[in-house]
Amino acid sequence: MTSVLVDRSDRLRMSFTGEKAKESLGGLVTNDVVALKTGQGIRAVALTAKGRVIALVRVFDRGTDLLLDCEPESAESFAAMIKKFVNPRTAKYTVITDSTGCLGVHGSKAAAIVAEKLGVDIAALNALPPLGIAKSADGLLDVIRSTELSLPGFDVVGERAAVDALRATLEQDGLARLAPTELETARVEVGLPRFGTDMDAETIPQEANLDTLGAISFTKGCYTGQEVVARIHFRGHVNRHLRWLSTAEPLTRGALVLDSEGKEVGDVRSAVVSERRGPLAIAMVRREVAPGSDVTVRDGERTLVARVEAIA
Repeated sequence: MTSVLVDRSDRLRMSFTGEKAKESLGGLVTNDVVALKTGQGIRAVALTAKGRVIALVRVFDRGTDLLLDCEPESAESFAAMIKKFVNPRTAKYTVITDSTGCLGVHGSKAAAIVAEKLGVDIAALNALPPLGIAKSADGLLDVIRSTELSLPGFDVVGERAAVDALRATLEQDGLARLAPTELETARVEVGLPRFGTDMDAETIPQEANLDTLGAISFTKGCYTGQEVVARIHFRGHVNRHLRWLSTAEPLTRGALVLDSEGKEVGDVRSAVVSERRGPLAIAMVRREVAPGSDVTVRDGERTLVARVEAIA
């Protein structure tokens, strides 16, 4: 696929400043924000006191502040959590969604395109770790190594006018926006769960594989919902997991997953047709359904066989 654009400007974006910014945010999310160094980024999860998912967020250390973003479906709940628990006298937070934009550039030539347009050394871009963040040559835009899709790429974040100007330039160069169906396929291919689709306000983070995705630290200090997450990790297990399902025909959201005895053991949350992998779905299934096994999927009037795969 040639290089394409993904508009992520609808994501919630917040800036955190102040001497207690890292400690304040770190007390509300599952990953070690305090350990972040300038230029680094991580995923983390905001939880309720009962250990249920509020939002899957990205946190970046820009040196002068922390940049945080999350999906629009989680924006209201996460912003309410921040307003309730963060003391603005020690950690000032500002919602910058309206004043900024986020543009993804994805594809095999993404690094070369971003390097040329933003005056960044291409070797430095290629050396960025996942979710690493760097500045454009003029210091006005941030460049993030994106891990949201199966297509390699970078997110460019900055003042909305500057991001809009970059988008216009790239569109003049022939880059088109990734179609919604292709965007969803690239997300499912990488196995990244989406709030409101694959997980919701009743989901425990380990059910959505957010531990294996590197969004949870089991050595950091306390945070909201930690007791549930730690107890599962050290002394127990969850009863269901998100898994890939591979089938011969496309599935639809809501299709039921059945075991060999016809017992309902899960449901389909996302379903796409991948050019590389064929029909592919993300389903929430009972833990006793082992990766590598076959299940039956009842999808309307159809009954299909699906292979269960672990999302790594």
